[in-house]
Amino acid sequence: MNRTGTRHGPERARAGLWARVGDRLIVGGATVGDEGRDGEIVALHHEDGSPPFDVRWSDTGRVTLVFPGPDARVQHFSRPGPTAAPGR
Repeated sequence: MNRTGTRHGPERARAGLWARVGDRLIVGGATVGDEGRDGEIVALHHEDGSPPFDVRWSDTGRVTLVFPGPDARVQHFSRPGPTAAPGR
C-alpha cells in the first residue's frame, strides 16, 4: 500500500477484480428480476488488469468506460498456449 492506504500496481489486481482483453464483464441487476448485463472487455487502462475497463456491451454494442461495483464479476477465458508441431 502507498502512504494514503490505497493499493496500486500488481498488488491492486491481486486484491480484487482484474481482467484481460477478451474477458467478459458480468454486472448483476439493480433490482430483483433484473437480469443485469454483460459485455466484452475491449481495453484496459492499467497494466495489472485492474479497473476501469472499456467494455463493449452485448445488448447495445456500445463501448463505455466502466468502474465495476461490488455486483460485478469477470469471466476469464483460457488463452491457447503454444502447441507442439505435429510429428515431434
